[in-house]
Amino acid sequence: MSEEEVVQTSVGIFQEIYTSPLNLSLLCLCLFLLYKIIRGDKPPDMGKEEEQLPKLKKKDFTLAELKEYDGEKNARILIAINGKVFDVTRGKKFYGPEGPYGVFAGRDASRGLATFCLEKEALKDEHDDLSDLNAMQQESLGEWEMQFTVKYDYVGKLLKPGEEPTEYTDDEDSKDAKEKKTE
Repeated sequence: MSEEEVVQTSVGIFQEIYTSPLNLSLLCLCLFLLYKIIRGDKPPDMGKEEEQLPKLKKKDFTLAELKEYDGEKNARILIAINGKVFDVTRGKKFYGPEGPYGVFAGRDASRGLATFCLEKEALKDEHDDLSDLNAMQQESLGEWEMQFTVKYDYVGKLLKPGEEPTEYTDDEDSKDAKEKKTE
């Protein structure tokens, strides 16, 4: 073969690839597969990983103390449900300041969850005994409490006015951790 025939054959192959939609699609697929083989299965870098906060020691909270844990004043996010306080920091996409349930952060969310109301006006700034909830709302609140108990860490109880806080020991924390592992 002469040099002219080699050049003409090369031009003919490239012309055939670029003018046929099927060949062009197959070329793209081959290049994509080659890229995936070379790159491997590396997970995409999602930016800087957020550091985990240390586990909060158990303690009881007043409504005023609970307000400090709203995801803005403090990086940790706590929510009270039916008198129990849960650390929902790992669910901050939902309960953080920009989340759909952000209104509940640092507050007693019992009434809002029981009535399916996400308005700040539905939440009370003082102790709420929830005695005016009907049976269906009480049942709904119980289901929310169960869901939070399974999914998030229990960190204490919400104190009623005049109620004294419970003194928790480190033994109770380690016992709770063991119980969670066996579940």
